[in-house]
Amino acid sequence: MRSRLAPDEALPGWPEGWVGTGAPGAPVWCHMPITQTGVARAHLHTSLEYWVRVEGKKADRARGDQQERPAASAGQSSKIKRDHRRAVVAARLAAARRRTRRRRLLIWGSAVLVVGLGIGWLVYESLPPSIAVSGAFGAKPTITIPSIKPPANLQAHQLISGNGTPVAKGDLVVVDLTAYTWSGTAHKKLTGLSPGQPQPLTVGHTVPGLDKSLAGSRAGSRLLITIPPKDGFGSKGNSQLGVSGTDTLVFVVDVLGSYQKTASAHGTPEPVTSTGLPTVGTSSAGTAPTIHIPQTGPPATLQTKTLIQGTGPVVKKGKLLIAQYEGVIWRTGKVFDSSWKHGAPAGFQIGAGQVIKGWDDGLVGKRIGSQVLLVVPPADGYGTSGSAQVGIKGTDTLVFVVDILGTY
Repeated sequence: MRSRLAPDEALPGWPEGWVGTGAPGAPVWCHMPITQTGVARAHLHTSLEYWVRVEGKKADRARGDQQERPAASAGQSSKIKRDHRRAVVAARLAAARRRTRRRRLLIWGSAVLVVGLGIGWLVYESLPPSIAVSGAFGAKPTITIPSIKPPANLQAHQLISGNGTPVAKGDLVVVDLTAYTWSGTAHKKLTGLSPGQPQPLTVGHTVPGLDKSLAGSRAGSRLLITIPPKDGFGSKGNSQLGVSGTDTLVFVVDVLGSYQKTASAHGTPEPVTSTGLPTVGTSSAGTAPTIHIPQTGPPATLQTKTLIQGTGPVVKKGKLLIAQYEGVIWRTGKVFDSSWKHGAPAGFQIGAGQVIKGWDDGLVGKRIGSQVLLVVPPADGYGTSGSAQVGIKGTDTLVFVVDILGTY
């Protein structure tokens, strides 16, 4: 047990008023006497207990001081009450300010919600009303048009997302088109704009609404486009297609592919060993190669030479062929037609009699990515009548360089 001592009995080196029982000089925190050799060890292992006890005594003295504090005078009591009232008023004001802030936040939040709902409603109202489209990409779609008034503005919506290169103005796109007119409760399919097979279109050379909607799309995308008269055929319409000046147009467009004006053959150059044929120089992207006509007479039969061997699939009869080309008259060396000069690749159905026979016979079986030289006699070109508007006589042999870009 430990006991309080008078100040003069305090152990040297320890807090005043504490002493341990037992052997003289024993540390104050020991309950049993210990030898002098054990003092250092006891000090190391029980110092935490010592400081806990000291802090406990400090707390006891503080509580005693509070209990023994004399009662406040009348003036002090009045001041305490005033301070208390002020604290209460300040707390009430702070609570009122918090409530005001909460109300303001609630009002602003409600306003933002109302505005957001309004914008959402406007966006919803701007969509084509209930046009339903079903069917896989590249297949004939099923389109259901409601018997209501069509929207007044151009609308374009991506139904299927593609991952090809974005289409830009001036590019050639290959599309599957399905088109309808929409005039209130009446609508009909436009067979002239729905051929059921891939079609080449140059963006910037169709109706304005279709041009705007195709720009930025990607190969592999399906678009639903609603075109009002002002963005279609205008107030005059198009009588050949069966479109009146008040008809809204509805297109479902599958974007099968796109080609920039710089598209060209890509493959392995092939040596040309034949003599008496034109030679073809190299060219930069987007420009036609130079064709050099020899000073000899032209061959009497169709000549086909592969200048660059592509690695793509072979061109099949009846397919849509996408190509860059340039045509030169052997007799004059004059260029009479060129897709490079037109600023975009061109599309032709090959092997079906829609182009000159020299193309049908000379390009079917070649591989996509190839560059081909064609020397076409009159019988396989424009025949004995020629083509006076471009300077071709009925006896002229023609020379073509063709870059095969793709088929569909």
